[in-house]
Formats: sequence, C-alpha cells, structure tokens
Amino acid sequence: MRIAFLLALTALVPSLPVHGADRAETQAAGRQCVILLHGLGRTYRSMSKLAHAAESAGYIAVNLDYPSRAKAIETLAAEVVPEGLKRCRDAGASPVNFVTHSMGGIVVRYYLGKNRVPELGRIVMLSPPNQGTEAADALRDDAFYRWWNGPAGQQLGTGADGIAARLGPVTYPVGIITGTEHAFFDAERAKLIPGPNDGKVSVERAKVAGMTDLRIIPATHTFIMNDDEAIFQALHFLRHERFRW
Repeated sequence: MRIAFLLALTALVPSLPVHGADRAETQAAGRQCVILLHGLGRTYRSMSKLAHAAESAGYIAVNLDYPSRAKAIETLAAEVVPEGLKRCRDAGASPVNFVTHSMGGIVVRYYLGKNRVPELGRIVMLSPPNQGTEAADALRDDAFYRWWNGPAGQQLGTGADGIAARLGPVTYPVGIITGTEHAFFDAERAKLIPGPNDGKVSVERAKVAGMTDLRIIPATHTFIMNDDEAIFQALHFLRHERFRW
C-alpha cells in the first residue's frame, strides 16, 4: 500500500498521539504542523483519517472544526485560520502547512490574500472550487440549498459575484488533488457541470493560476479525503512539493 510505503520513509520522525496540537508538549518544537480544514456542511470528523495519517508521518495535525454553514467565507477565514495558526505556534511547530477539502481551500486562499503567514509551508487542496462551481450557480435559488449551505453556499458560484472571482493567483506552493467520479446522490448534480467532475466541482474549475502541481484521481467529491491515493499524494506533496507519478 502506498500510504504504508510513505509512512515507512518517515519512520525516523517521532509521531504524536492522535489529536495532535491539542496534546502537543514541548518536545514538538521544531516539527512541522499541518492544519486541516473540512468542507462546507462537514465536520472535523471527515478529515480524521487524513489527520491520523499526517500524525503517523510525523506532523503535528490540527484538525479544526468550524461552523461552515453559519457564516460567510470572509468571516470564517478571519476566525478559523488564526485558531489553527495559534495551535501550531503554541506547539512551537514550523513550517505550517494546510490540507483542505472543498470550500476549506477557499477559506485559506481568502485568508492568505489578506494576511501574511511568515512560517507558511505547503498547501494541498482536495477538490477545491477554485473557480467556483456550476452546481452552485444552478442551485443558488433552491430553498433547500440556501437553507442547508447558508451564506457560504451562495458565494461559491462561477460569476462575478462569487468569491472565486475576487481571489487572485496563488503565490505559495499549492498542490491540487481532484476527482472524476461522483457518488450516487450527486448523479443529477454532476450533469450540471461541464466536463470531467466529481459531482460538485469540475477538474477545470478546481485549478488555480499559480498552482504548483495537479493530480487527478478516480475519486468522488464527498469521500476524496478518505481515499488512500489522495492521502498518499497529499503527504508526498507536503514533503516534496510535488506529487508522485
């Protein structure tokens, strides 16, 4: 298994118990940190497998929970990213990396567009709507969609009023992993999206100007963070600033 192979390579790096920065002691000083941000409508539990893999590979993992449905992306960015940075800094960890799923990538991009993070390392985005998504365009007036996804869901469209249109190119190392399959409950939504897509975001709209590397895998938007290949590639990018081919 590719994850086992990568973890074997990092076996000389001491690991931290599950829940990373929550129980980090002074011996963590000098180690790298990775902040994990889930997507819209999810919780930190959706990133637990990835967080455990990161900790097993020697990183301090800060798996954040945040009210993704309750607030606009600008507010979420101002609240959640500083919390993650504080936990990493309190643990004496540097550099600080990010692994995000879906809208979590937009939250980080917005924050970094407004704030400088001196110890910033590398970022892996899983299925990010970096150029918005046609699914949000089609569903924005749907009552259930508006209720379930809240203010942030209204910001993920592809038009000029979407938040993606206000974010510039990335100027830091970013690796993007996105999928080409969709879960059965996304079958109708997938039809709204031109070209290969994962049921919510197309391969083309996952891309962002300035990105370092792109990896396309047969995974769905909903479960890509649990995909073994996605986890292997995410850890590989954090170590080498490129995906493994």
